[in-house]
Amino acid sequence: MNTKKVMLVKYGEIALRKGNRSFFEHHLLDVIRKNLNHIPSVKVSREQGRFLIEDTEGDLDSNKILPLIRKIFGLAGFCNAVKTSAMDIETLQTIGAVFFKEYAAQHGAVESFKVITKRSNKNYPLTSNEISAEIGGSVMDTMPGIKVDLHNPAKTLWVELRNNVYFYVDYLPGAGGLPYGASGKGMLMLSGGFDSPVAGYLAARRGVEILPVYFHSPPFVSERAADKVRDLAAELAKFTGKIKLGIVNFSDVQVHLRDNVHPEKLTTFLKRAMLHISTAMAEKENALCIINGDSVGQVASQTLHSIAAIDSATSLTILRPLAAMDKQEIIDIAKQIETYPISIRPFEDCCTVFVAKHPENKPNKRVIERIEGQIMEGLAPLMQKAVDEAVYEVY
Repeated sequence: MNTKKVMLVKYGEIALRKGNRSFFEHHLLDVIRKNLNHIPSVKVSREQGRFLIEDTEGDLDSNKILPLIRKIFGLAGFCNAVKTSAMDIETLQTIGAVFFKEYAAQHGAVESFKVITKRSNKNYPLTSNEISAEIGGSVMDTMPGIKVDLHNPAKTLWVELRNNVYFYVDYLPGAGGLPYGASGKGMLMLSGGFDSPVAGYLAARRGVEILPVYFHSPPFVSERAADKVRDLAAELAKFTGKIKLGIVNFSDVQVHLRDNVHPEKLTTFLKRAMLHISTAMAEKENALCIINGDSVGQVASQTLHSIAAIDSATSLTILRPLAAMDKQEIIDIAKQIETYPISIRPFEDCCTVFVAKHPENKPNKRVIERIEGQIMEGLAPLMQKAVDEAVYEVY
């Protein structure tokens, strides 16, 4: 039989797009090829609403390929399939029966099954149901004792008639979302906690290229706190391909604010300074937004009053992917994306430095802006220095 093992890759919501669907498809195709370009014999192509991955030298080793592409955003699922160019129903019956019997031998006895056929060629002489019936009959002849169950089968044999014909059983889920970078760039305010890495992951899943910025405060926090953030960036890079982390020395800004504003208002001013700096860095990177891990009402700086008083420090849109989540929901995602073990390391970041015992949780935006205007002459040069001396690392 003229068959070979291949992989069909399905994409999710980009299939629903019309005018810009081709843009997303090509973007996603480029990412897949980039991840596999070190394997010269592997070919990636489009196949009528799917991506096809095959080895030009023979059967594809899916165990080698899948780990390299499974975390790519925009991919909905992966099917280990056999491909054939044969179109006559007799050959398809034989291929389908042999494929399904080999699958059952490798994965354990299958008590019941059904066949579902999808055909893009409407000129084929048999309907989808007729093809399914013919192949299903061949499976039953080959595997005595197996039953057909159209409503709740143990396994489903899928048959897709496209430019070629594909047979597969299992569907392995992918990361979903949109192709990374297809939605533009955003500055991610990355700390060592649970929230901001999860916010970065969720934004990246919607196609935003994330550019993390970490505010470091030596000697008030240890270098281990910075290492913790470096490790978080490296973990996120497993989903994005690579990440450029900006590390900002925030100590002089913090000391200046500590010495010039009331302790209860200090957290608000520190957050505003971070936004000022992030905005300046975003302009350098042509980023369109700022991303943070705020969850409404979780802490004093995340009440609606505080958010309003802080946000006016930037003209950029602020994305808050976690705004309506509770802490347990955030932690669950952190465990899923494997940032949780890093975030629980006991090294505090700059947000814990000089924090008042009772920070203001209902600051007045106009009052905050007026006070900031009064101290800006001394503050602005320190923030600009922090921007100019930022260190960048790629993961």
